[in-house]
Amino acid sequence: MPLSHAVLALLADGPSHGYELKTRFESAVGPQWGGLNIGHLYQILERLVRDGHVTRSHVAQSDRPDKTLYRLTEAGAGELREWAVAPWARSAGFRDELFLKLLAGARLGTETLAAFVSAQRQAYLSDLAGLTRLRREQDDPLVALLVDAAIAHTRADLQIVDGAEERLAASAARAGDVHAVRPGEQDGGPAGEDLRAGA
Repeated sequence: MPLSHAVLALLADGPSHGYELKTRFESAVGPQWGGLNIGHLYQILERLVRDGHVTRSHVAQSDRPDKTLYRLTEAGAGELREWAVAPWARSAGFRDELFLKLLAGARLGTETLAAFVSAQRQAYLSDLAGLTRLRREQDDPLVALLVDAAIAHTRADLQIVDGAEERLAASAARAGDVHAVRPGEQDGGPAGEDLRAGA
């Protein structure tokens, strides 16, 4: 699991406790990654302890509850090294809700497609503006690299959206004609037709 290995990487710097690991992780990957849920982090640590990759000890504190300290084991260091040099592959392929939205828009007609493309374009432009500001503020080289990656991904998505309306326009127009429903009509034909047929 990638997050498990990220925790091992942080523990390679030295022993640490849960909340400190959470803070260090969020600082290391930058805000564009999102926060790390502390409950999920402790589940990861429990699994790492169970697998022998991390040890756990309790440190007494006079003015507050005891602190649990986690340390990387030799087995954990070996697992981290093996993972760190292995090539990465997308486990879920290119599953992205963007393409599901485009699928729907292309089948609901040009008006729906155009409305989605316009809204999504504005969302990406807003994301780019925020990421660009964040990039100027970064001194940490790893966080700066991750922000650059987020900018590149967002620009690529924006390029897809910019070309989608034109490339899908013909199929959306045909779909709009097929799916157009005149007032008073239902799937079975004009309203009341089935009732008259059964009368």
